Amino acid sequence: MVRARIAAGQFPRTGWIRWTLLVGALLAGVSLVQAQTESGQAVAPAMPSETTVVSPGHVAVPEASPQALRYYRSGNVIWLGRQVLNLLIPAVLLFSGFSARMRDLAQRIGRYWLPTIVIYFFLYSLLSFVLLLPVNFYVGYVRQHAFGLSNQTLAKWCADAMTGLGVNTLGNCLLMWMPYLLLKRSPRRWWLYTSMLFLPFSYGLLLVTPVFIDPLFNDFGPMENKQLEGEILQLAQRCGIQGGRVFQVNKSVDTKRVNAYVTGVGETKRIVLWDTLLDKLDEDQVLFIMGHEMGHYVLNHVTMLVFGGTAAVLATLLFIHRVSGSVLRRYGPRIGFRALHDVASVPLMVLLLNVSQLALAPVMQATSRYHEHEADRFGLELTQNNHAAASSFVELQQQNLSVPRPGWLYVFWRASHPTLGDRIDFCNTYHPWADQRPLVYGSRFSE
Repeated sequence: MVRARIAAGQFPRTGWIRWTLLVGALLAGVSLVQAQTESGQAVAPAMPSETTVVSPGHVAVPEASPQALRYYRSGNVIWLGRQVLNLLIPAVLLFSGFSARMRDLAQRIGRYWLPTIVIYFFLYSLLSFVLLLPVNFYVGYVRQHAFGLSNQTLAKWCADAMTGLGVNTLGNCLLMWMPYLLLKRSPRRWWLYTSMLFLPFSYGLLLVTPVFIDPLFNDFGPMENKQLEGEILQLAQRCGIQGGRVFQVNKSVDTKRVNAYVTGVGETKRIVLWDTLLDKLDEDQVLFIMGHEMGHYVLNHVTMLVFGGTAAVLATLLFIHRVSGSVLRRYGPRIGFRALHDVASVPLMVLLLNVSQLALAPVMQATSRYHEHEADRFGLELTQNNHAAASSFVELQQQNLSVPRPGWLYVFWRASHPTLGDRIDFCNTYHPWADQRPLVYGSRFSE
């Protein structure tokens, strides 16, 4: 009977699908309330590219331009749509029985356990890519060009998308058999053992990503401005970073945005500057940005991120372990499998994983905001240049079409960094060296 309904295009009316739609409706309501709350904000004209100074050394927080507000509000709608899709797609694949049929196909081709797992993940990766392609194309290409944020050609976008598909598919095929082996061998403790594997896996990924994965998408090389590079390395020596490496990446082929980041561990640890940032910011602003990124190094934020991520994975897998049993007992005949170690359970795991991520997001984002704030403090204490720090965030706001003071729901659910308005205010007012007060991270610096 169930198969007849599936063949007719009618999916089972399960409680899980109703709950998925309910969560989507809830998110829609939250997004609507936020949009209505923010619609009453005054819309200021676009700010000029020059930084506005209201008093000596003080940098004003620019109002968001109408274009930035449109970008922000449409981004909230897109975020909402992604959350709904993240719940709806795996729910449909699961409760329609499509995942079980895909497993049957993998078994016919692979015959044995390991080839079946690999083939299934190959098919699932390809299917996910196809289902999300329209959304990803609109968000990553059409929308960026519509708002004047992209330099990317269609050919480059397509090449990057195919490269990403290849990397993701290869990673799934090479690694995802491990949790399924643990599920099969230890159905009661698999979540604990898998979480323990996540720690070395994270370090391994951080080790190889800067060297083997990132260069697949963009060209990395040494800084072209050798004088600025020398000043950056002097800053690194002052805060105890020996043998630091600074790379410049050619992101202008893709975007007009500006950014810098820290990546890698051990021998692959490095600071990466987008060439767009070097073009838009002056040397003092770049030095503050570098001080911020060095703060992530010195304060061990990457290590904290790995351990925090491991704790989140542990909580998520335990949640999956606890909830999946009741789902299998109730819906096993409909979904085509009765054990979690069956590879057809992938959509069930993805569905529960996405629910868990939504629940954990506020905690993870709050932790990230704290780290970013302390990195700002570190950069200020290292460079002691309040104007350069505050004005650099103004440039980031204008170049990236950011809103300086987004709504609290945005901050709660989505913001991995403090708001730009708060960061500019902090840069304007934090100067313990001028007030003869001790520095929080003064012991980290050498003269």
